[in-house]
This record gives sequence, C-alpha cells and structure tokens, in this order.
Amino acid sequence: MAKPEKRKTTKLKQPGFLTRMRASLNKGDSWLTYDLRNLLPGETVDQDALDELETQLLLSDVGVDATAQVMGRLQTLYDGGRLRTSKDLGKSLREHLGNILAPCEEPLEIPDDTRPYVILMVGVNGVGKTTTIGKLAKKLQDAKLSVMLAAGDTFRAAAVEQLQGWGDRNNVPVVSQGSGADSASVAYDAYSRAKARDIDVLIVDTAGRLHTQNHLMDELKKIKRVLGKQDETTPHEVMLVVDATTGGNALQQAAAFNEAVGLTGITVTKLDGSASGGIVFAICQKLGIPLRFIGVGEKTEDLGVFEAEHFLDALFKR
Repeated sequence: MAKPEKRKTTKLKQPGFLTRMRASLNKGDSWLTYDLRNLLPGETVDQDALDELETQLLLSDVGVDATAQVMGRLQTLYDGGRLRTSKDLGKSLREHLGNILAPCEEPLEIPDDTRPYVILMVGVNGVGKTTTIGKLAKKLQDAKLSVMLAAGDTFRAAAVEQLQGWGDRNNVPVVSQGSGADSASVAYDAYSRAKARDIDVLIVDTAGRLHTQNHLMDELKKIKRVLGKQDETTPHEVMLVVDATTGGNALQQAAAFNEAVGLTGITVTKLDGSASGGIVFAICQKLGIPLRFIGVGEKTEDLGVFEAEHFLDALFKR
C-alpha cells in the first residue's frame, strides 16, 4: 500500500533570534540571570544549596508542581551521591527543565492546502495581543504568505485604530466594522473576504477580556461558532497571548481560556528581563499546550518561534 503523501507546510524562520533572546533575557534582576555560582559558597553541592534553589524556582513563577517535579529528581540524584559539584547541579537542572519544555515545542506551521488558515487570537487586556498580531503578520509575510487582519476587538476604538496602524505599516488589509460592532459579524465578514481574495492567513483579533468574565467568554465562543459555520475546521489555531510579568496569573488565564475555547497554542510576551520567566515552565508542566512564540522586546524581530534548546541556551549561558 502506498504511503500517504506528507502534508506540505510553511515554517516560520527567525534568523538571529537566539542572540536577541539571550541579550533580552539576561538583563535586569530576574532569575534568568541568576548565576549558580552565587548559589553555592563553594564547588560542593549541599542540602542548603538545594533548598535555596527550590526557593528561587518558586519565586521565579516556575510553579509548585513544576518545581516539585524538578527538585524531586535533583534530590534523588543528590541522595544517591550523583550530584556533588555546581557543574553537576547546573547540568542536571538544565536537563530536567528541558524535559518539561520539550513536549511544548511545536512551532506553528501553515498547511499549503488550507486557505485561508484562520488564527483566532485571545487574551486579557494589556498582554500585548494586538502588538503580537502585528509582529506575527510581518513574520508570515516574510515567509511569502499573504495576510489579512480582522479587527474583532470592537469594544475599544483605539484597538481598531492600533490594528489598522499595523496593517498600514505592513501593507496588510484590515477588515473592521467600527467600534461597537458585533465581533462575530466582523470575523464572519473577514473570512468571506479572505476566501474570496485567496488570502493565505486570516488573523482575527478579539477584545481583551478577563478570564473570569463569563459573558465575554461566551462571546468568544460565539466567534468560534460563527467561523465554524463557514468552514467547520476553523479556527485552525486558537492562540492565547499571556504576559510573563503577571506570573502565576498567566497560568490561571491559560487554564480558563483553554476550558472555554480549546487553546491550540500560546505566545508568551514581555520576557525581557523584567519578568521572572518561570511561567514558561509552569504552563508547559501544567497544561502541555504548545508554546508557539515568545516575545522579548518591542521590535517586530523580538517575536520569535519557541525552541526549547535555544530558550535553555539563553538561560544558562551568560
């Protein structure tokens, strides 16, 4: 029997992002710059050093569950006499943190046989969702894909204007119906236009909403249903944007949005040294949802595809 033909996809590239990420993560006073040598008074690992490391992980938003998983394995190594030096500790810490991240390394790929590919962007207010949309649109264009934006955040006139600004900057069409319009109607109209124009990717913005506001979460579900009426496979990607500086609250947001609309990907913004950064590990360990992108600054090129090994490189190499 003939093997099925492998589905062709477009992968997003990011030349030079590792350097940018390392420079951004290693500034400020976050745990990401914490030197293990400062943790150890000498070269030998002792129980006090392990206890201090556990405290640092908890304070850095790694989360109780992820911290317990990592420290449990490190403690086993220590008790078995296999964790003696700071070098041993650094190597083992990286390995076990990497084991948490690896299952979430699943970059966004755009199938060649799906047009338009629809990305529904969700998140609370102030996380950088609209800015992330603009940056993502540019990355897609760099990959030779045509893009259309839908201004579904109709609660704030400023949000529509901000998205239009990104559209003008990147020469990307923006579908809007003005402030106060029905968000689901905007999404429906945008899909029809994208389909008619043979657009490769449609990105639908939505109003920032607290994950505790049930009526707004219901509206998000409505947008998803309306898109599904045009094509039952849409949206193809439901991407949550979270702000790393909010720490554990970002994990609560991810859990709530995932329950409401079924997330397929997460983007973590503001990992620029002002955030503890451990939330990346907490999300992966608790939810296992693919981390698509991380943002480390304001520039377009500061949004990069999440790669576990590169992320660890940035954390452990000064």
